[in-house]
Amino acid sequence: MNNANNIQEIADLQPDYLGFIFYTGSPRYCGHLDSHILINLNNHIEKVAVFVNETLEEIQRIISKYHIQTVQLHGNELPEFCDNLRQKKIKVIKAFGIDKNFNYNTLKQYKETIDFILFDTKSTQHGGSGQSFDWELLNKKYTLSHPFFIGGGVGTENLNDLISKTKNLPLYAVDLNSKLELSPGIKNVQKVKQAIEIIKGNN
Repeated sequence: MNNANNIQEIADLQPDYLGFIFYTGSPRYCGHLDSHILINLNNHIEKVAVFVNETLEEIQRIISKYHIQTVQLHGNELPEFCDNLRQKKIKVIKAFGIDKNFNYNTLKQYKETIDFILFDTKSTQHGGSGQSFDWELLNKKYTLSHPFFIGGGVGTENLNDLISKTKNLPLYAVDLNSKLELSPGIKNVQKVKQAIEIIKGNN
């Protein structure tokens, strides 16, 4: 999200989370936003700040400025880095790019230092590719009980399929991004509304 009016439109739909990308290499970068836009959001919506290989000092500055509750890390952040943030009472979502060669043993070293895993499609863009990965891989390879998000090419046309294929896994949430956009950072309100209805219909 990077447009004040659009942020409020989506917030009115009462999603559980709203994501704000503070990675300058992203077309969805939102560092220009007035801090009061985020500070004044409904308290029931968790604000998630997204970073890629950012310094701890800059993350803490953003957290303080925008009253962030959760960070989503899309770079090569180590378990110790994640744990450092959690010690400061910040929830941590750590993203991992998935393809057929992903080593699921990597996840074990993170499970005590993060709140949630995010499985995203592996790409050079650090997310937002609009491409999905083979969700069946998780049924075959994921053996932890740690709750996770799924992102990467998730939209209204495949949400039911995603939920069906992960029903025996600890899927906690879906990360909806490019498939529901009018342009980078601007969400289609009707598509977001439809996606929320699909998710609620599967609960």
